Amino acid sequence: MVTTLQRRAEDWADAELSDDSSFYGDNDVRIELEDRAANFDPSKYWSTHELELSVIAFTAMAHEASAPSTTKSLYNMYEGDSTGRQLSETVATFLSRCPPLTTHILNHGPWIYIANPRTKFRASSEDRAAFKARGQELLEDFKAVKTRTEASMAGKAKATISKKLAPSRKKLETDILAAAKEKGCTSGKWMLFPMPDDVNSWWSLVAHGTAAGELGHAAKVATDDGSGDRQARLICIYTENFEDKADVKRVLERLVGMGLVKRKGPVGEERGIYYKADAYTYLDIMGGNEWGLRPSMYSSKEILAEEEK
Repeated sequence: MVTTLQRRAEDWADAELSDDSSFYGDNDVRIELEDRAANFDPSKYWSTHELELSVIAFTAMAHEASAPSTTKSLYNMYEGDSTGRQLSETVATFLSRCPPLTTHILNHGPWIYIANPRTKFRASSEDRAAFKARGQELLEDFKAVKTRTEASMAGKAKATISKKLAPSRKKLETDILAAAKEKGCTSGKWMLFPMPDDVNSWWSLVAHGTAAGELGHAAKVATDDGSGDRQARLICIYTENFEDKADVKRVLERLVGMGLVKRKGPVGEERGIYYKADAYTYLDIMGGNEWGLRPSMYSSKEILAEEEK
């Protein structure tokens, strides 16, 4: 026998879920939703569906769950970050999703990244903050020495003062790199500067080479910052240890093999690119700096010249 209380409960439930109920939203909301449903274009939705980060992340998790142990051992420092290639993406899909020529800094950030999924490098092993603090101390100490030396040699030629400071400057370089090693900040990069017309093709070669383990542990390319077609873009190809000159040279030779670095120009002139330790980048040491430090560690000219001897 159905009680009055049960009938009331059933009537209440029917009312809550009826077509006239606010469960479906008020009249304006219903009109908006019906309009969106009427104008929904499935072909447009599916054309971009695979490029959505949520889909990429879900596919990656599903792939990882069903992958053999060898695949599960792959590592991607940019996994889950829309600015980087995901393990579930082919390199071609990644390049299509983030072409550097047309990917704008306001929508994406300043960089697009890709990692070698088989690298043993872990950025988390570096203590960047501690290194920067120690590096700043070293720079300030040298600056004080420089100020005292210039005061004591007032009126002397700049070249004479610079020669006097040379031993202190050399010690500064040695101490900075020693502090970098102590704090795990050992990575560095070769730098390429393609013009916008070439950036997509150059980045494609670097991205495929990095993913295949032919270059370093990671690479990045600058996005479009709105500066126009005359401003070169920066591509960085990273190695794990700036002191491992054999590995630094290996990556350079691969870049030469890809046609991204020329040994000679069209009329025989020397051409080159430069390798910079990340330690110097962390300390904002650039060309023309007040300490007189050379910002790069190696040049392709020097390393390739050694090869010819």
